[in-house]
Amino acid sequence: MRFARTGLAAVVTAGALALAVVPASAAVVSTHQAAGAHAVAANPKTIKAAAYNQARSILANAGSQTAAKSHPVHGKPDVPVSYGTSLLAAARDEFRHNDQHLPAKDKKSGMSIPHYNAIHDAARTMGIDRW
Repeated sequence: MRFARTGLAAVVTAGALALAVVPASAAVVSTHQAAGAHAVAANPKTIKAAAYNQARSILANAGSQTAAKSHPVHGKPDVPVSYGTSLLAAARDEFRHNDQHLPAKDKKSGMSIPHYNAIHDAARTMGIDRW
């Protein structure tokens, strides 16, 4: 019986030590993304005026009336990221509305594939991941 208590105490002590180590190693594991998950970087605080103007042109050339009517930025080196996210969201909504009657095989994310590509090209130009 004495050996059983001593053995049980050793097991409990080893278990307690193992639990003390688990949170530290779990923290390392939790910082890694799950397989297949996409890393999403935070949007910048500001974007360069030239990048905004280029993205605006990409969207206007793809047929966005919203982008075509927006004013180019001049006289400032950079603008708040909200200018870019608003431009992207407006063009996205416009493209989805205009492309709603296309067959599903010709659409990606609710818009034509050329419109989808233009939105993402404009976003990459401004360094924006979420809009």
